[in-house]
Amino acid sequence: MNIDSLLNSFHHSGIRLGLERIEQLLADLDNPHHRVPIIHVAGTNGKGSVCAYLSAVLNEAGYQVGRYTSPHLVDWTECICLNEQPILAKELAEILLQIQESIPDDCEDSPTQFEIITTAAWLYFAQKQVDIAVIEVGLGGRLDATNVCDCPLVSIITSLSREHWQQLGPTIADIAGEKAGILKPNCPAVIGLLPSEAKQVVAKRVEQLNCPTVWVEPATEVKIPQVKVNLNEQLIPRWASYQGIEYPLPLLGDIQLNNSAIAIATLQILQQQGWEITQEAIQVGMAKTTWLGRLQWTSWHNHSILVDGAHNQASAQALRQYVDTFNTPITWVMGILSTKDHAEIFKALLRTGDRLYLVPVPEHRSAEPEVLQVIANQICPKLMECRTYPKLELGLQAATSNLPDKKGLFVLCGSLYLIGDFLKILASEAK
Repeated sequence: MNIDSLLNSFHHSGIRLGLERIEQLLADLDNPHHRVPIIHVAGTNGKGSVCAYLSAVLNEAGYQVGRYTSPHLVDWTECICLNEQPILAKELAEILLQIQESIPDDCEDSPTQFEIITTAAWLYFAQKQVDIAVIEVGLGGRLDATNVCDCPLVSIITSLSREHWQQLGPTIADIAGEKAGILKPNCPAVIGLLPSEAKQVVAKRVEQLNCPTVWVEPATEVKIPQVKVNLNEQLIPRWASYQGIEYPLPLLGDIQLNNSAIAIATLQILQQQGWEITQEAIQVGMAKTTWLGRLQWTSWHNHSILVDGAHNQASAQALRQYVDTFNTPITWVMGILSTKDHAEIFKALLRTGDRLYLVPVPEHRSAEPEVLQVIANQICPKLMECRTYPKLELGLQAATSNLPDKKGLFVLCGSLYLIGDFLKILASEAK
């Protein structure tokens, strides 16, 4: 049985927050999560980048490192990595069967799909006896299936903005309370830049739990040192400095000054705890960091294309900030889930003279392109073009054929699921 079939056999309609199901599931499997030291990473944006930095550096430092992130872009195996390598499909299938066999036939409250893949990560990391695992929260924090560890090495909140309000509450303060649910008594915390109302909530929780806390300010960009640190003996064009540590910055966008500083602050706490992480390991590990689908340059039919999973206001603002550095017209191909704040995303991204090609997000609760078209024209009535297409490939073809004088910037964004579908198309065309 393949992985998709195994996971699709579990309940996965909608989101069901809560810890009871996964705690029972883990107990029936001898509590593998109790044998895995973790760094726990929550936040609205930046979680994946921070996880990528941390796992790359810790692996470079010589540790056996697990990394659990979601969602996957192309294949479920991406979610569970050991030393920067995805779990083998055969191993994941075997673990999923083991989990399936542990669930009683008369189970009245079946685990969700996310709870199953999260359990698979815990089980795999315990079996591999990892030294440390970097665990990304799926949604929120307090009731997220990853929040079953009583004593994380470090708890991280990268950022906070209004997303998933349907599950987490209508205000930034409500959302902050849910994210702060990953904080544990007397355990260190690293907190990125937060809106004032969110910071108040998190600060109160930090005080209640007596968490030693680092409130992180962004790193600063510095001149490139004349030191080559990556495998190809080429200088990475951007370097940053945080708390006296200089390091290469391979991921794009100014938002990485925030994300990388959060990672460095976390590594400094680990150093204080006795983990052996040298300056060289930090520099080489940061240089090696990659993260698919976030400000990633690739090509489609001989056209350079920037792909980014920007799916909320904050990530859309970060994307717009990056593309503005090119000072050129933008041609957008976009698909957005129905649950997102479409107007705020369009406000952040669209400008007079841009072209917009709207497509559905396949196999997910997608907003109808025609509905998005109305909203986009209301938000930015002076778009050069705003068209809809029933499939991603058709939108891409139309966008590339209408690029102004073959110039300008070509961007695909709006949903990580859409980026995943695009990467699948690229892979199939490469065969």
